[in-house]
Order: sequence, then structure tokens, then C-alpha cells
Amino acid sequence: MNSIIENCHIWHDTSPRGGAMNMAIDQLLVEYLSDIPVLRFYSWNEPTITFGYFGSLNKAQAHFPGNDLSYIRRWTGGGIVDHRADLTYTLILPPDHPWSNLRGSESYRLIHQAAAKALNATGINCQLTGNNKLECVPHRGPCFTNPVEYDIVDPNGQKLAGAGQKRSRRKLLHQGSIIGIQDTKAWKEEFTKQLTHSSILWSPEVSFSSEVRFYELAAELAEQRYASPEWNTKRP
Repeated sequence: MNSIIENCHIWHDTSPRGGAMNMAIDQLLVEYLSDIPVLRFYSWNEPTITFGYFGSLNKAQAHFPGNDLSYIRRWTGGGIVDHRADLTYTLILPPDHPWSNLRGSESYRLIHQAAAKALNATGINCQLTGNNKLECVPHRGPCFTNPVEYDIVDPNGQKLAGAGQKRSRRKLLHQGSIIGIQDTKAWKEEFTKQLTHSSILWSPEVSFSSEVRFYELAAELAEQRYASPEWNTKRP
């Protein structure tokens, strides 16, 4: 299996956004892009807690209480993630990419292998967990206290990175979160280098009729789905 992604498009999304908007943008990228891999780095404009598609808003609020927090259900699986001090990224792969057709654990391993190499190369000693860990399920609480198969941990076993995945029409959506990075620019550059030998800077206007229209669609989706009480309180 090729351990790199050919011609990966890199989007440094430098505008901090709310949780609903960040999740809507990722969904739009999955639904509208059919033939290019995209790696998106992004950030948050408000204190945000996300929880996996099969998770519970009540449990997210119990683990991370606070009137100043925004709670958002992700489209991907996984546990509860505190985004107040992490680096977040999304990787989207089209249906014809070999990694899109792998078992979830194997695509998870390959992406986290690149992330771990980038961490080690930038001075953070870490390794992947083995394949004997329990799956991260919502009732086990915050994912950064619960390393699972092929997560990234420091020498003491403290979890540094986790992710959630979703497959839609054979496309792969991988939403990752990493803590403990001091030099974010260096890590992003190294992670890109580990993932692909051919990176191409990208932004929405390259593939959409206009950047304005892209953000209009994202705002509509954010309001209708990710910011709605029905989405965040439902039982999937």
C-alpha cells in the first residue's frame, strides 16, 4: 500500500470559525469534491466541544461543563473532543483513492503514522498505540483520556492525537485533533511532507463557482444542521 497521497491539495483555512461552520465546511467538501484529495487546517473562534455522531450532548456537557462553551455533534464518529487547545485538521479522499477503500482501522493507522512522524520530526516524542486497544465509544468519555487503536501517545501513554472518520459514497472524511504542538507551522509543513510528495495550495474558489457561494452554502448547512437543537440532541 502506497504510504503517501499523490497530488494532495492543501487548504490553510486561516479564518477562525464557529463549530457549526467548521463542521458544515467539511461536509460540503465531501459532498462537492469528487476527484481531489484535500487536507484542511483550521481553527475555532469560540470555545468548542465536539462529540461523535453516535455520542450524547448530555454526556459532552457533563464532561466539559461551562456556559461559555459551544457543543456540536460531528458528522464523524469518535468521542468527545475539547477544541480549546488543540490543532485541528481534516483530510478528505475521493472514492478512487486506495485509502478510501481500506478498513477504517487501516486508513486511521496510515494517517496517524504520518502525523506521528511529523510530531517526532518537530521534537515531540510519540508513537502509535497497538492494535489491542478498545474502540473509543461515547460512554467512555473524553477521547483524550482514552487512547484507542492507532492513536498517538507520548512515552508515558498520554494521548496526543485522535480522530473520527466517516465514509460517504466511498469518500473518506477524517477529522483529526492534536494537542501539545508548540510550533504549529513546522508541524503542518512536516505533516504535509509526510502525507504527500506533491502538495498543491488550494482554496474553495479553485473548485467552486465562487468563494462567496461556497461560504453561503456552508452557512446555510451550518444553520440548518449543525447549529440546530434537533441535530445536537437527537439519538442517531
